[in-house]
Amino acid sequence: MDELAELSALDDRLMAAAASVKVLSTLAWKPEVEAEFLSGWQRGDPRLPRVTYADRNNPGLLAELEGIIAGAGTLSHPLGDYLEATARSYWNVARMLEHLGESRMTKYSVAVYGQPGDALSGSDNKTSLDAARFFLQTADDFYRGNTARESDYCLSAQFVKRELESRLEQVFGPAVVKVVVDPVLASKAAAGATRIRLRDATCFSEYDVEQLLQHEAFVHSLTALNGRAQNNLRSLGLGAPRTTAAQEGLATFAELITGAMDMARLMRIAMRIVAIDMALQGADFIQVFKFFIDSGQPIGESFSSTMRVFRGSPTSGGSAFTKDAVYLHSLLEIHTFFRWALQHQRLGLCEHFFAGRMTLGDAIRLEPLFSDGTLVAPKYLPPWMDRAAGLAGSLAFSVFANGIDLDLLDSEHAFESLDR
Repeated sequence: MDELAELSALDDRLMAAAASVKVLSTLAWKPEVEAEFLSGWQRGDPRLPRVTYADRNNPGLLAELEGIIAGAGTLSHPLGDYLEATARSYWNVARMLEHLGESRMTKYSVAVYGQPGDALSGSDNKTSLDAARFFLQTADDFYRGNTARESDYCLSAQFVKRELESRLEQVFGPAVVKVVVDPVLASKAAAGATRIRLRDATCFSEYDVEQLLQHEAFVHSLTALNGRAQNNLRSLGLGAPRTTAAQEGLATFAELITGAMDMARLMRIAMRIVAIDMALQGADFIQVFKFFIDSGQPIGESFSSTMRVFRGSPTSGGSAFTKDAVYLHSLLEIHTFFRWALQHQRLGLCEHFFAGRMTLGDAIRLEPLFSDGTLVAPKYLPPWMDRAAGLAGSLAFSVFANGIDLDLLDSEHAFESLDR
């Protein structure tokens, strides 16, 4: 068997193994948990949520993933490196799922998703927690000077469904990606390759519509569809744990570059990172819930936000499901990557980044395989990526502007030179 055939066989095995790993649905809480907690909160007698999880021990799955890791490790090929690292991330998640409800799950969560104290690339020891606190302070400054907050009107999930469907057809064609309304979804929205789910009984704003389009459809769905079109590495279409950070970073970058990210959205992302850090430092469910309430979130949204932090972990504090730590950290990493690619005349790398679900390191290591035809260029690109000149202009401006130190400006007097 030649090397490419061996890789293809390992790829098939990984696809089959990954099908049995369901993270978010396994971590989901039953609706009555929320009802019981909020009832106690409103009576002034809140109790820590009691959550049970199904037994997820699966030694056969772990053995199969270990076999794929070992097999891929013997091959000196970039696709072998990809398969080995991807299988290892599934192994970590499978181990995490074995320990749901226990503090030990946090070790595996951090191995896959990181944590708020992780350092940012190219920074002077700054972390995503530092960034979160900076953005929350910036948001506070903004709202103290601007009375307008989010719109008072509410767009229903059904209305948003119709809006998204009309825009999706322009990029993917008719009925390629469908939109459905889900009454039990934990987040406002979630996306697979051919289906976007919206949480029912939820208020959406105009910003939400654009964010869902750019984030869920034109990154998550788009990269999954492009990955499925890869004949020699079908696992590029998987939502593998190790690609979660890059996926969420790319998706939030898409919001930012298209003007879809408003201050409220940035606040939500930042608050989740602070909340994860609180939980890791010992805060329990009630304390973290109160943090969201005190930050201005409605009671229902505060429960959902707190639940995201404690999914799979004890609600008594000291551990957390750290997935939401990837959003801000990876947004900054992706923004840095796009700027670096522009400076080094390698924006083609950014286009290849949409050919499937991969990490930034994968995009660099797999680049030669696009040139020799082993991997194919993405069939679909988001509209903002198709407008390369506009993207380059925005990035070029940010590269220079980011070098200006705002701390050196002396309030409004620094701008008196504009009178000349």
